[in-house]
Amino acid sequence: MEIWHIPVVFSIGVIAGFINTVAGGGSLLTLPILIFLGLPTAVANGTNRLAIIVQCLFAVAGFKREGVSNFKLSLLLSVPGLLGAIIGAQIAVDMSDILFKRVLAIVMLLVLGLILWNPAKRWRDNRQNGDGSLISLGRSHLIITMIVFFFIGIYGGFIQVGVGFIIIAALTTITGLNLVDTNSHKVFIVGIYTIFALIVFVFYDKVYWTVGLGLAAGMGLGGWIGSHWAVAKGERWIRLVLTICVIAMVIKLFV
Repeated sequence: MEIWHIPVVFSIGVIAGFINTVAGGGSLLTLPILIFLGLPTAVANGTNRLAIIVQCLFAVAGFKREGVSNFKLSLLLSVPGLLGAIIGAQIAVDMSDILFKRVLAIVMLLVLGLILWNPAKRWRDNRQNGDGSLISLGRSHLIITMIVFFFIGIYGGFIQVGVGFIIIAALTTITGLNLVDTNSHKVFIVGIYTIFALIVFVFYDKVYWTVGLGLAAGMGLGGWIGSHWAVAKGERWIRLVLTICVIAMVIKLFV
């Protein structure tokens, strides 16, 4: 790797960290760059996880500073996610790129449909108290959500690209949370399960630490900026950015 690669991955990392925090799909930028710079696919996948962890750390801190956090629920949903991520990371060590891209494109179209249809708004309206605050999750919905997050963890451990969209769709549809609260949970959950996925990649020596740290610095900055932007702009702007990112990802995967 050349020395000029560091500022390149840092700059891409800032953009990707912002996109990941506000919507998702930032890894669609970082993974191709890492591969273009000469990293094998599996190593690029593992190296990207280091940056994801740092980005999530800064994003969680940003949401916390803005008063948007519920660590108890985030941690609860992280447990099935991290278990799934360990399984997914094991699969990722010997993954098929072509099959993954086709499946991911279909998943993204389904997620876009959920975003545009917005069934979560009606669900959320039905679950609100008279003062507009969200009613606590019942046991059945909590169990369903945890099962869903186990499978999301498998996917996220396998390949990070697009997992943010899936988490947003799952949380808004099942729990009825708004997009600001959803994003605060998303970065916490992704950060936790990615730690365990990274351990698997490190075990198989699939992490390029020098480039990974440069990318991590950029994504950390992007995550910090994104968390404050999300709270300041609110759900309407997040939905707009989210829709644009999903459409861009689907086009990229089919081209």
